[in-house]
Amino acid sequence: MSRRRPRGEGDGPEQLPLPAPPAAPKARRRIAPAPEQAAKAYIARRAKPSVVPANVKLTFTLDLKRALAERLSAQAIREKKNLEAVIIELLDSACP
Repeated sequence: MSRRRPRGEGDGPEQLPLPAPPAAPKARRRIAPAPEQAAKAYIARRAKPSVVPANVKLTFTLDLKRALAERLSAQAIREKKNLEAVIIELLDSACP
């Protein structure tokens, strides 16, 4: 026959004390890079090499109002250029 324990203290299994959780590491403040550095990193990740040595290819979608798209397209047709060339010229003249 098995021995019975006296009731009281030892009713359940003995609980061992758990070690204290480690102190949470202090959060490091991230220093925001200068806009020029951030732009270089973004283009390095996102752009692809172009056939033209000093250029890169950036692909994105423009969501334009129909009237603006038609005006840009008409301008491209008048100048005998493609729509992308017209948009590139506009962007180039807006950003010195």
